Amino acid sequence: MKVAVIGLGKLGSIHLRIYREIAEIKKIYAVDTDESKLIDYKDLETLSDYRHLKDKVDLVSIATPTINHFEIAGFFLANKIPVLVEKPITVDTAQAKKLIDLSKKNKTLLFVGHVERYNNAYIAAKKIIKNPLFIECHRLSLYPNRSLDISVILDLMIHDLDLVLDLAKDDIRKVEAKGVKVLSPSEDIANARITFKNGCVANITASRISVKRERKIRIFMNRAYISLDYAQQTVEIYQKVGNEIKKEVLAIDKEEPLKKEIAHFVSMVRKKMFRLDYAEKSKNALELAIKIRKIVDK
Repeated sequence: MKVAVIGLGKLGSIHLRIYREIAEIKKIYAVDTDESKLIDYKDLETLSDYRHLKDKVDLVSIATPTINHFEIAGFFLANKIPVLVEKPITVDTAQAKKLIDLSKKNKTLLFVGHVERYNNAYIAAKKIIKNPLFIECHRLSLYPNRSLDISVILDLMIHDLDLVLDLAKDDIRKVEAKGVKVLSPSEDIANARITFKNGCVANITASRISVKRERKIRIFMNRAYISLDYAQQTVEIYQKVGNEIKKEVLAIDKEEPLKKEIAHFVSMVRKKMFRLDYAEKSKNALELAIKIRKIVDK
């Protein structure tokens, strides 16, 4: 199989590294409009224009700034080439819907990179999470000097929005939010409180101006509390047994989530599998992120 990675920033370079490790991939194209970035990939075929790949690849990864996702993904879907596009899927839901419609029309896979879905800690915890009552998320990072073209809501918080929608499994009743622009033209820190119709409440904080890195989610259920650390891939369960609180630490087989995600994408392409739910879920997370952004901007 022949693949192209389009956009050679930090995330694109990781995609390239992972594709090099997948046995089924026999040729890799590295693509970026900034030709100075191509110098680091002399062992690969490099291009500055993705349109020259029309008849050369079996699948593509798009890791460009979000503003370019719609145009580039649309080109490959129109040519029936499966696409993995990093989150957020597009800048707005209208663009996302057009890509999903094109994917459906051409029966070509549109796969969106929400990497925490492939975190083994989340996969293990999800099996025992039933009817959550309160969910608390913290996603904190140092100032990145990248992805500053979008708000922290669309860059970081969207991961937790995707997972909260996955866990709450109900329609939203109310959304409250606050965000602050500190070092960037858009929000660097934001908090959202989401109330679902079934009574579940999610409190979500995302920051890219923290002095520490943290990616945690805490889920409270009837008689149980689960603490999950995405970065460390750990899950702790606290349950009331009689008059005591019992702690259990799940055994997690730690793997690189992005490698699992890309391997799954490659496997689906190899097996000629076609599904719309990955893109649909990503559109739902984007829709919620945009709603939060609008509330913050009021």
